[in-house]
Amino acid sequence: MEYESISAIDDLRQFCDELADAPIIAFDTEFVSEDRYRPQLCLIQVAAGDRLAIIDPLAMHSTAPFWDLLVQPGRTVIAHAAREECRFCYQFTNQPIAGLFDTQLAAGFSGMEFPISLGNLVNRLTGKTLAKGESRTNWRHRPLSRDQLNYALQDVTDLEAMYWMQREAIEKLNRHAWLEEETEIRQQKVIQHETSENWRRVSGCAGMTPRQLEIIRHLWRWRDQRAATLDRPVRRVMRDDLMVELAKRGSAEIKKIRNIRGMDWRGYSAHYDDISAAIQAALEVPDDQLPRRTRKSRGVISPMLSQFLSTSMACISRQNKLAPSIVGNADDVKEVLGFELDPKEGDKIPSLLTGWRGEIVGKTFRKLLSGHAAIRVADVRKEQPLEFVELD
Repeated sequence: MEYESISAIDDLRQFCDELADAPIIAFDTEFVSEDRYRPQLCLIQVAAGDRLAIIDPLAMHSTAPFWDLLVQPGRTVIAHAAREECRFCYQFTNQPIAGLFDTQLAAGFSGMEFPISLGNLVNRLTGKTLAKGESRTNWRHRPLSRDQLNYALQDVTDLEAMYWMQREAIEKLNRHAWLEEETEIRQQKVIQHETSENWRRVSGCAGMTPRQLEIIRHLWRWRDQRAATLDRPVRRVMRDDLMVELAKRGSAEIKKIRNIRGMDWRGYSAHYDDISAAIQAALEVPDDQLPRRTRKSRGVISPMLSQFLSTSMACISRQNKLAPSIVGNADDVKEVLGFELDPKEGDKIPSLLTGWRGEIVGKTFRKLLSGHAAIRVADVRKEQPLEFVELD
């Protein structure tokens, strides 16, 4: 497989200048994430027209010219399961990818399963079988072998062909606007994750008091800063369960911190003062500035009603040639039930009642809950035997 190899920043700038007018750019990345604070970008594969290239981020101080290219509007940028690619782009540019077409997302909007692997999607659309021999490659290793590079390049060589097939299918279903809406939603979620303090994701903090949550927040900040400094995964700096136990104890005394099982590890001993200071700062926050507890599940939501609407959502999705998992999940259904049956001041409109989801699911949910629609068995021999009927 013939390709350009780009390992110098000046060559990268020239390459990006030459692609400035390309109407379609397909790309993929290889990265290592298990031992770093952020995933380490190790390779970028690019296909644009008759050009095929591999960019080596480890050989240059920055790949910013490439990401600057992707945020410029006026072209289609194709990638598969592009969450991490969106993340890299935002880290380099503080902007989302312009004109992104995610082939995995497009599959969910055109009647295929979601999520679907690139290998399965390539096989379904083109009949090709992608090689799997280098799936456990250490992409930080240099030099990479010809087989490893060919393996990486195969992830982009069919993206444009699949784009045209998927685009035709989505246009026949009149879903291009839906796909664009969902692509924007998912890119914004990546940006929100990158710019927000995600301390509420600490496992085990549900049900804590506001003061305990404040301690979690301060410990999260200390842990995140230290993980970034060390370039280490955050949970290797301090486990979630230890943060939760420290919050429950609610004491800044170093003796009490040390006495918690697990906190006597020598890796923590040099940081008792910092941990104590974080807890003390949390204890001094005024009551009116403490975080609110997350709202508990509402008592009016019966499990049976939730299951009924979940089944209805799956039925609606399949009838509309949508992967149910792309539409929503059980938590999304419970959110609708709470919003409709037990509304609270300040409630956000659930995702299933807005945008394209509201068009295909939200309207039907509201008719079912109000008694203006019902489900019946239409034909037991069909793959989708249920149908929705309007009631007078």
